[in-house]
Formats: sequence, C-alpha cells, structure tokens
Amino acid sequence: MPLALLALAVGAFGIGTTEFVIMGLLPDIAAEYGVTIPTAGLLVTGYALGVVIGAPLLTVLGNKVSRKRMLMLLMGLFVLGNLLSAVAPNFGLMLTGRVVASLAHGSFFGIGSVVAAGLVAPDKKAGAIATMFTGLTVANIVGVPLGTLIGQTVGWRTTFAIVSVLGVIGLFGIAKLVPAMPRPEGARLRGELSAFRNPQVLLAMAMTVLGFGGVFAAITYIAPMMTEVTGYSEGAVTWLLVLFGVGMFLGNLLGGRFADRALMPLLYTTLGGLAVVLALFTVVAHDKILAAIAILLVGALGFATVPPLQKRVLDQAHGAPTLASAVNIGAFNLGNALAAWLGGLVIAAGLGYTAPNWVGAVLAAAALGLAFWSAALERRTPAVEASTADAPVPAPVHH
Repeated sequence: MPLALLALAVGAFGIGTTEFVIMGLLPDIAAEYGVTIPTAGLLVTGYALGVVIGAPLLTVLGNKVSRKRMLMLLMGLFVLGNLLSAVAPNFGLMLTGRVVASLAHGSFFGIGSVVAAGLVAPDKKAGAIATMFTGLTVANIVGVPLGTLIGQTVGWRTTFAIVSVLGVIGLFGIAKLVPAMPRPEGARLRGELSAFRNPQVLLAMAMTVLGFGGVFAAITYIAPMMTEVTGYSEGAVTWLLVLFGVGMFLGNLLGGRFADRALMPLLYTTLGGLAVVLALFTVVAHDKILAAIAILLVGALGFATVPPLQKRVLDQAHGAPTLASAVNIGAFNLGNALAAWLGGLVIAAGLGYTAPNWVGAVLAAAALGLAFWSAALERRTPAVEASTADAPVPAPVHH
C-alpha cells in the first residue's frame, strides 16, 4: 500500500470525526450558547449543505491547481474551520466555523479519490479508494466516541481543538507522502462539466443520493428509536453507534475488495440487501439483540456501496473525473439531508420512530432499480454503436 494512501486516510479520519461528533455534543453546545436543541441542530444541517455547495465550488476554483496542492489547501481550510469552532464566542461564529470546515469535505474526498486511484494499478482502484475511506469509517469507531467522551468530560471546545490538530497532521502527511501529481494537460472546466452529459454519471450520482440516503433515514433517528422502542438506555446509544461504525468499516473493506472484480453485481447485492434489512429493522427494532444486528448490517451494507459508486463515477467520467468525483461526495450528503427530512416527516405524521426505516427501505430499493437501469443502458449502448458501425455506407450520389 502506498504511504500516500495513509496520509489521505488520516485526513479522512479528521473529517469523519468532525462531521459526526457534533451529534453527541449538541446538548452541551446548546447549553453554553443558550439556544434550543433544534437551533443547535443547524450545526448538522449547515455542515451537510456546506458539503453539497463546497464540493463543486472549490473543485472548480482549484481547477488550475495541482491535485496535491489543492488537497493541502483543503486541509488548511478544514483546520481553520475547526479552530474557529473551538474558540467561537457566539453561536453565529460557531455555525460559520462548521460551514467553513464542511466546504473542504466534498472536494477532499472527491479529489482524494482521483489521487488514490492514480496511485495504484487499474485493477486496484476501488481498493485504493476504500483505503482512503477507511479513515472515515475508523472515525466512527474511535474518533466519534472518543471525541464525544472528551467533549462531555473536558469540554466540547477541546474536541474541536484536537480535530484541528488531526487536520494539521493530515496536511503534513499529504505534503510529505503524496507525490506531485500535476493537473492533467488539457484539463479544462468545460471538459469537467462535459462528464455530466453522460447519463451513466448522473445515474451513479442518483444511486448515491438514494442508496446512502436509505442508511441515514434510519441512523438519524437511531437514538429515539433505540430508547423509546427497543428499550436501550441513553448511554447505550453511543455503543450502538460504535457498532454502526464497525459495520461501516467492514462494509468499506468488502466494497473495496469486490468492486474491482464485479462492480455492478456488488451494487445489486448491497442495495438489495440494504432495502431488505431496513424493512426488517421496523419489525426487529422491538428486540435488543436483533436491533443491534440490524444496526451492524445497515452500516456494513450501506458503506459497501461507497467504493463501487465512487469508482463508477470515476470510470464513467472518463478523462474528466475530478469535478464529477467531488460532486458525488456532495451527493452522499444530499442523500443524508433528504433522508433525514423525510424521516422527520413520517415521525411528525404520527407513524412512530420506526417509520424512517421504511423510508430508508424505499430509497434503497429505488437505488437498486436505478442500478438495473444503468446496467441495461450500458448493455444497449454498445449494441447500438455496433449496429451503427455495421450499417452499409450509402453509395455516393453523382450529379
């Protein structure tokens, strides 16, 4: 494994920690600033929207910068945002810090995916992408619970200060270990935008929104579901989220290993399995052991889709992968926001805390349908091209 992948994984670990640790620290932050929990929830929403906006924006702005330098600049922006959050004297500046940090998220994973894929042989690209994303999955096993514990015992500002240090370590790792990878000759914004004319790129992004959205429909409301329906204590929720992180870690390894061998069959399996597990989660949520198993499987099946979906976008974007890759990272967060909103709607409608699982199952099933449609289009396109090529050339008309 190239050491450069380790540097990218460290950056991913820091980003993953700051993205998810906020959920466990909301009560403390709300209390310090004297705001309500729903208002403090804007720190989560603002981050997600910042990723969606920042992914294409910063990728476009960095179009004339080498990929290594852009990764370093993005980590610098990440450090700045977390430092601002750590010292913010009021809620407005805290929210600003969250948004600043989030702007780096999409572009880092988007450009990082391209860099990781370029460091290895063509048949190991998905594995390299998965190695980088391992940092994100490990963050949910180690970084988030540890950051929550530090925040609740020492103070939440300390958590963000430590995350800033992780960003500095990632920045220096990229500077030292990632080889110089100049911007490809002839790469232009128009060329990057042309990737979005490819229906397969758009279908892959739609699969990203719906498939990973299915995961977040359930996980966003995991705390009230586990305490009110399953009967777990509030303290047990942290460990259930660690279990979810373990599932993410295992799913990422699975996705990275098999996406290079059989990408579309892997997507059929994981998206179909995710839809089934989410549907069953509605029933098994009343049993502590079965609910815990379901949480593990949701994490595993959900994150097993990440390497193949990211590789699918890279493959279909051909010579202009950078912007498409970054936008696909934004698509993951768009799916998160959409699913959380839909899950909230069904709860507000009085359908109960398990209802978001049905929302997730429908979203995952829709993503599976798009995967079959994408494969059908891919099979049809070569056939059309071949028939066009074999068609007899009309004889010239002489006047």
